[in-house]
Amino acid sequence: MTLEDYLYQNAQRYSSKVAVVCGDQSLTYAQLWQEVERRSHDFRPHEVVCFRSSQDIDFLVTYMAVHLAGGVSAPLEHGMPDALFEEVCGRLREASDGIADILYTTGTTGQSKGVMVSHRALIADAENLIAGQGFSHDLVFVVNGPLNHIGSLSKIWPCIILGATILIIEGMKDLNAFFHALDYSHSSLLTPHSSKLKFATFFVPATIRMILQFAPDKLASYADKLDFIESGAAPLPQADMLRLCELLPNTRLYNTYASTETGIIATYNYNNKIPLLSRRGEGWSDLPLSNCLGRPMPHSRVLITPEGLIACQGDTLMSGYVGDPELTATVLRDNTIFTSDVGTIDEEGMLHLSGRASDVINVGGFKVSPIEVEEVAMSSPLVSDCICISASHPVTGHALKLLIVTPPGQTLDKRTLARFLADRLEPYKVPMLYEQVDTIARTYNGKLDRKHYQ
Repeated sequence: MTLEDYLYQNAQRYSSKVAVVCGDQSLTYAQLWQEVERRSHDFRPHEVVCFRSSQDIDFLVTYMAVHLAGGVSAPLEHGMPDALFEEVCGRLREASDGIADILYTTGTTGQSKGVMVSHRALIADAENLIAGQGFSHDLVFVVNGPLNHIGSLSKIWPCIILGATILIIEGMKDLNAFFHALDYSHSSLLTPHSSKLKFATFFVPATIRMILQFAPDKLASYADKLDFIESGAAPLPQADMLRLCELLPNTRLYNTYASTETGIIATYNYNNKIPLLSRRGEGWSDLPLSNCLGRPMPHSRVLITPEGLIACQGDTLMSGYVGDPELTATVLRDNTIFTSDVGTIDEEGMLHLSGRASDVINVGGFKVSPIEVEEVAMSSPLVSDCICISASHPVTGHALKLLIVTPPGQTLDKRTLARFLADRLEPYKVPMLYEQVDTIARTYNGKLDRKHYQ
């Protein structure tokens, strides 16, 4: 079955249930199917349809209508310059049988890679999320991120399959808008067994940090409504994980390993682990929770190469990079995606991520993962945000430099921070250089933009 088969099925089963909400607009499952079926006549089989991403119901209708017509959806950045938009559209004429989407992995540069996602992979990703995170029919999922990227788009898929409700908002710049979304209610969503709705959402780590800084009490006030929160796209500092567990003790909190190329691979509910340790009187600080990504989900397998890199197998893998078989062959071989992520699998079968091979900094012959340094620095009250980079040094060739954003109204105390790090890291991992900055450069999906500092 395709996603649209499930939509048709749910239009019969749950015709009057609200399927999607955005602002003051909403469509039931019957209405959503009618709109998708009507719009599908605008498209042709095998046609690649480029359209700008938007945070509204029309995006969802267009996206599924293209599929229903037998075409391929290619949602592009909303702010992509017109000339580049036309150039990309000109390159994407037709695609192979079985392809559902072409998703671009980076921003609006000409070097971004178009990843072909099959209908089979789409359904496998959805089923992985259903099994791994407990998506359910009575869930309301708040989509706050751009729908042309897999982080948010992939949450649409299990909701449609299960007949859940999708609530779309325009990003997270207005935190009040997000909390207002959690106040949503509709009679079609309530059951005789429950008088309140349960919500879930996906956040990038930068958004979690923003909420913890500016609205932690507000988040805690919705603790009884939040069924689960997933984070991904970048490492989540362990200090932030602990704080979320304190604010949302009964909410499932997932750390997920996924990418456009691999699909949704593994997930880990760290809110199970930390409270358990607290009840036992054990400490959490020595556990590598932030880099634990759990066990592979039903449609996925993970292995570690002799070089220590993560490789993924299963039904969620991409079909390749559009129009570039040579580039595809560099990462996809023998039905296996070979990533640049350094990782390990522990004795319990849990996947742990150490960082990207290209990010490792060589300091005097010692290899340092900047993520480890940033993880410890972020646990200091002196640091609001940071990034560890390589800087030139006349003796060692390279030295670690930590760029720091301090909490509002504070000035960086370099000596105190260096002592804090020295108490928690091996000597060669303690940065030699420190600089206070106003902001840390990040990519569109909240990842630290390391290339910005090269």
